[in-house]
Amino acid sequence: MLTVAKNLYDYRELMMTLAWKNVALRYKQAYLGIAWAIVKPLMLMLIFTLVRSFVGIDSGSVPYPVLTFAALLLWTFFQEAASEGVTSVVGNTTLIRKIYFPREIFPITSVLTKLVELGINFLIVAALMAWYGILPSIYVIWVPVFIAYAILAALTIAFVGSAINVYYRDVGNALPVLLSLVMYASPVIYPLQLVKDKLVTQQAAGEWSNLYYQLYLLNPLAGLIDNFQNVMLRGLPPDFTTMLPGFVLVLCLLPLSYLYFKRAESYFADVI
Repeated sequence: MLTVAKNLYDYRELMMTLAWKNVALRYKQAYLGIAWAIVKPLMLMLIFTLVRSFVGIDSGSVPYPVLTFAALLLWTFFQEAASEGVTSVVGNTTLIRKIYFPREIFPITSVLTKLVELGINFLIVAALMAWYGILPSIYVIWVPVFIAYAILAALTIAFVGSAINVYYRDVGNALPVLLSLVMYASPVIYPLQLVKDKLVTQQAAGEWSNLYYQLYLLNPLAGLIDNFQNVMLRGLPPDFTTMLPGFVLVLCLLPLSYLYFKRAESYFADVI
């Protein structure tokens, strides 16, 4: 870890240059510019709100639109950060062939670049909270910790995915689709409390209910989104028991993902 931190510090100027290039290229040809960063979560929020009017999902004391947008804020960041991290190595073929520097800079920079869009969406959440008269509590101090957790979860996928994508380019195309499917296994459309009530309280799956609930919590975004909603919208302290399974999984898989990336790194220039 010390080596990684040293590399990031030594090549900080290169990372800033790459980050600026990522932002500029993404919106250079877009008529609405960086405003596209908020179009996706806003459209999804409107669609889910419409669906909810037919299905009748209980959002508790928090208005459903702001609850859903808060979930989409983190989910969209995770999905796009992981997806762009996976394609980051292949997308910088010219640099890889010309000069050497630690290749992990590519996925790390791609993930961190998405913080720009995350910041914009935070402004939308703040506007929605003001519209619905929701005041943040002292527990919002946990928000930076949750964002750091989301970054680690995205890097877990980005490291191993970017290495595999060098050899099998279909990975970069398939990942956004797979992550979109995983969204339905995350408390984005529905609150986590609904899953808990069905599985833990009502034992809807019989004797397997508690096991299914724990497997559900292995999704790092499950507890993360729920706790983000707690501290931002519900005025509740974090419930770390819902985050623990996913957090442990990320802590176990992130070093393995990074090690795989470093083992494959020496062959990138030859394969690309």
